[in-house]
Amino acid sequence: MKITYYGHSCFSVVAGGKTILFDPYITGNELAKDVDINSIAADYIFVSHGHFDHMLDAVAIANNTGATVIGNWEIYSYFGKEGVKNLFPLNPGGKATFDFGDAKCFISQHSSSFPDGGYAGVASGFALKTTDGNFYYSGDTGLTLDMTLIPKWTALDFAVFPIGDVLTMGVEDAIEAAGFVKTTKILGVHYDTFGFIKLNKEEAIAEFAKSGLTLLLPKIGETIDI
Repeated sequence: MKITYYGHSCFSVVAGGKTILFDPYITGNELAKDVDINSIAADYIFVSHGHFDHMLDAVAIANNTGATVIGNWEIYSYFGKEGVKNLFPLNPGGKATFDFGDAKCFISQHSSSFPDGGYAGVASGFALKTTDGNFYYSGDTGLTLDMTLIPKWTALDFAVFPIGDVLTMGVEDAIEAAGFVKTTKILGVHYDTFGFIKLNKEEAIAEFAKSGLTLLLPKIGETIDI
């Protein structure tokens, strides 16, 4: 699988013959100023929750690519009102089959509201099973035993966790989460964007390594293979 990191918690995975984008927040991120959202490919866009730093560019990219936006019922309804044409609702506990494979929604422990302050439903994460491999994106979350449900549904090739602390899990809890979901490869997200989530990358990589885990921290705009 090819993974491209676009900064903060935005990344895409090419799997099952499709490009799957997660939590598009690019134009508001100074660290991602060299990324042109008009050049981003997407067949599907998964939105984990309603905070601006996870959905700012979803409408623009969806309209540009024709991608299907997937999120909980409130997110589904919100983007429908924003004029997005292709939408699919997926609430925690639900699963659906797409042309790339299967996706199942899992609850996250996090707050969620739309930019106007409106209720954005329950924050979520997503596990995907594809012909090229399986992975889990937790979305913004604290450490929760609900993560132990993921490997009951599918074995993972990698997981994507927030590691910036303060607003989400930090390194220590993300290491614990890797054990809960039973994977040794972690793509770290949700760090450095704001002053209170700065990360010492070298120390983080070393801490994961002490537990026999590989922490992947690609540069913004970089594509890696897993």
